[in-house]
Amino acid sequence: MAGPVNPRRRYESPRRRQQAQQTRGAILDAAQNLFTDRGYTATAMPAIAATAGVALKTVYLAFGTKAGVLHALWDVRLGGDDQPIPIVDRPWYRQLLQADDPHTLLRTAARQSRQTKDRAGAVMHIVRNAALTDPAITDLWQRIETEFRTVLHGFAQRLDELAALAPAIGVTTATDILWTLNHPDTWHLLVHRCGWTANQYEQWVGDTLLVQLLGHLDQATEQTQV
Repeated sequence: MAGPVNPRRRYESPRRRQQAQQTRGAILDAAQNLFTDRGYTATAMPAIAATAGVALKTVYLAFGTKAGVLHALWDVRLGGDDQPIPIVDRPWYRQLLQADDPHTLLRTAARQSRQTKDRAGAVMHIVRNAALTDPAITDLWQRIETEFRTVLHGFAQRLDELAALAPAIGVTTATDILWTLNHPDTWHLLVHRCGWTANQYEQWVGDTLLVQLLGHLDQATEQTQV
C-alpha cells in the first residue's frame, strides 16, 4: 500500500529546470556587461535585475549578494559550464598530467591558458579590480591565484617526473615560471594593453615555456624559425 503523498514535495520538471538555468544565465550575462561597463562597485543589484529582465527578488534568491553574483559568474566562465568541478578534477587536466611528451604538455598548457582567458579573462579583470574594495571578492581573487598555482604545480611535477626540466630548474622554480606566464595580469597586459591577438599570446606562452623550462623549442617550431 502506497504511503501518503508529502504535500511539501515539489515536482520539478526538466522544462522548469531549463527555465531556471536560462534565467540564471541571463542574470550572469547582465551582471558581466554591467561590471564591465560601470565597474563592480558602481553596479547595484536592481540594475542587474533590470538589465536581465527579472524581478530583483529573483536575483537575491539565486545569488544572495552582489559578491555572490560575481562568484557564480567566475565559476561558470572558468569551467565553461554550470558544473561545480574544480580544474584539478576535470578530465582534460587529469589526462594532461599523464602526458609522456613534455613538448605536448607545455603546448597544451599554453592552449588551455588561451582558451581559459578567452572565456574568463574579462571576468578575471573584473574580480581583480573588485578585490581592491570588497573583502568578499578579495577572498575570491586569492582563491583564484592559489588554485591557478596548484594547477600549474601539477604541470611542473609532471615535467620533473619525465626528467624534462632544464638544469637548475626545480619544481618550485618551474611552478613560478608557469604561474607568471599564465597569470591573468600577463594576459591582460599583452592582449588588452599591447593589442596582441589570442594566437600571438598562445604562441608566445608556449615558446617561452619551452625555452625557460626545457631549455629549447620543439623541433617543429625551430624549423619554422630557420
